[in-house]
Amino acid sequence: MFSSLIRVTLIAGAAASPLIQPRQSTIPVGTAIFSCTVPNTVALTFDDGPFTYTSSVLDQLDAAGMKGTFFMNGNNWGNIYDYTTVVQRAVEGGHQVASHTWAHPDLATLDAAAVTSQMTDLETAFLSIIGKFPTYMRPPYFSYTDETLETLGGLGYHVIHADIDTQDWQFNTLGNTTSVGIFEAGLDAGGGLTLAHDVHENTAVTLVPAMIAAVQSRGLSAVTVGECLGDAAENCQWGWCGTTSDYCATGCQSAFGICS
Repeated sequence: MFSSLIRVTLIAGAAASPLIQPRQSTIPVGTAIFSCTVPNTVALTFDDGPFTYTSSVLDQLDAAGMKGTFFMNGNNWGNIYDYTTVVQRAVEGGHQVASHTWAHPDLATLDAAAVTSQMTDLETAFLSIIGKFPTYMRPPYFSYTDETLETLGGLGYHVIHADIDTQDWQFNTLGNTTSVGIFEAGLDAGGGLTLAHDVHENTAVTLVPAMIAAVQSRGLSAVTVGECLGDAAENCQWGWCGTTSDYCATGCQSAFGICS
C-alpha cells in the first residue's frame, strides 16, 4: 500500500475539527522496510529517547554535518514532555523525529485499538511540542503481526526495521566497543539502515563517534531515514495545516495543503 492518501484524525484535546492532510509518497505504508534504497547513504537511527544522552548525540551529528533519525517514545526511559527542547532542537536541526509508540509495548501482544492508542497518544504529544507528528515509526523489539501492520498502515505509517542492529543495548558498559565492530561489519556488508539507542551513555561516548568516523572513512552520507528511502522531507510528518482555521497555526507547512 502506497501512501498517496489523506489522513483524517481527531486529536484528543484539540479542536473538534479533524486534522485533514493530503500527502504524496511512493514509500509503502503498513509494510516493514529493512534497507535504504538511495545509493551511498546511511541512516543512523536511535530508539527509546528522548533521554539524558540525546543532546550529546545531536551535538556530535551536528558537528559532523550529519543527520540522524530519532524514534521517540512518549514515556519510556524519560517522559517526552520533560525533553521538549531536545525534540524541538532535533527538528529544527534537520534531523528526523519518528514514532516508537507512547510506552514501548510489544505491539504483537496488542489488539488494533491498543496499537492505535499507543500511536495517537504520542501523536498528541508531538502536536503539542512541535506542531506536527511523524509518518514514520519503528515497532519496539521489532515485534509485530500482520494485524499490527494493517493497523499501522491504516494510520498512514511507514514501518521501519533495520539491516544493521548494533545491539548497543546489550553491550552498554562504558568503553565496550563490540557494537562498533558490529556497525562497521554491517556497513562493509552493504547495510545502511541502522539501529542504536540514545539512552545509553556508551552509545553517546563510544559508539556514535565511531559510527561517524566509519561513515566518513567510507565516503558515505549519513542522512535521515526518509532521505535514504528517497522520500521528500515534507512527507515525513503530518503538518499543522489543513482546511479549517483550527489547523492554520504558526508553522503550517504549505507542502501539506492550503489553509483556508
